[in-house]
Order: sequence, then C-alpha cells, then structure tokens
Amino acid sequence: MLEQLGIRTMAKAVYTADNIGHYGLGFEHYCHFTSPIRRYPDILVHRILYDLLLESLELDRNMEKKCRHCSERERAAMDAERASNKYKQVEFMKQFVGDEFEGIISGVSSFGFWVETIEHKCEGLVSITDLMDYDDFRHIESEYCLSGRKSGRQFRMGDKVSIRVIAANLSKRQLDYEWVIPGSDPSLRRKPSHKGLKSKTGSKQKHGNRSRASKK
Repeated sequence: MLEQLGIRTMAKAVYTADNIGHYGLGFEHYCHFTSPIRRYPDILVHRILYDLLLESLELDRNMEKKCRHCSERERAAMDAERASNKYKQVEFMKQFVGDEFEGIISGVSSFGFWVETIEHKCEGLVSITDLMDYDDFRHIESEYCLSGRKSGRQFRMGDKVSIRVIAANLSKRQLDYEWVIPGSDPSLRRKPSHKGLKSKTGSKQKHGNRSRASKK
C-alpha cells in the first residue's frame, strides 16, 4: 500500500529537451533511455548519441515539440491499456456476480472505497450509499479512510475486507461490490444485478468520478 501511495503522489514523468537532472539519484545531468525497439523517445536519444560520437550533432529546434508529442502519446497508450485491462476484469467477474471474496482496500474516496480481490486482482467500488445502512461514514482524506460517525468503524487503505460482487457493467467498465458485514444474515443482503445496468454506483452524478489517478 505504501508503494501505491508513493506512486500516486509522484508527478507524472514527461519528456523534455531541458536537462533538469535526476532528484532521486542526485545527478545534475541525467538522461534515461533503454532499447530503441521499445519507445520512440529512446530512438531520439540514440540518434543524438550517435551524432555526438560522429561529432556531427546539429541543433534540432523541434526537439521540444517532439518530446511533448511523445509524452502525450505515451499517456494515451497508458490510458488505453488501463481501459482494456478494466474491460477484461469486468468481463471475467461477470460469472461471479452474487459470490463473495476476500479483498484489500486499494483506494478511498468521499463516495466509497475500492477493493481489489485477493484471488483475482480485480478492483471494484463499494459505494458509500450502500454503507449508509450500517453507519454514516465521512471521508478523512489525510488518513486515507472512511470513518463511521456512530460505530467508529473505519475503512483504510490496506485493510482486508469481505465483499460480494453485485454488478459487472461492461459498457461502463465498472465493477460494483458490496461490503459483507461480518456475521450478517445472507438473506438480508442486497440482490445482485447480473447485467449491472441499474447498479447504484454506476451514476457519476450521485457518486462523482469513479476513476482514480493511477495505480492510482
């Protein structure tokens, strides 16, 4: 969980022609590159190094523009990868609607908390609306938790909880979970939505933007 928090609070890396060094390594001059078959930015670096070795380097006045384009395309590719992964998660979890699993709280927001199942590593949202039957929960952002006003029950990042899959919406790429209260009567639990089209947590107007900055 500490690793996830660290990644989410870090500024997103961008490509630039300006040398700003490397804070973590303490280097005044720094340039990162790997095999040129991986990314176009690496090809740009290899070309510059090649010209330097030949002592034929010429100033490329469009380099910053190229760097900005590479940053934008890399971010778009990452977003597409996340969307694809989420779609396959929802598609896979549709067969488990109504089933219960153990999971780890992977994120907390004012409108609920996310849980990643231990068995499948599939993340879904437990809506704060569904928690209202248990207590009135408030979001404590500085502590990454939801805290019940009456019961004192808290949901923190890293906590292990039991959840029930109640909806899997492929069109929205959303998984809805329900917190399973320890010792509760299964007959009193919410009826699952197999299509996931009418799940409460599917509405952004009621719960805000469900997406998180990347795992985040």
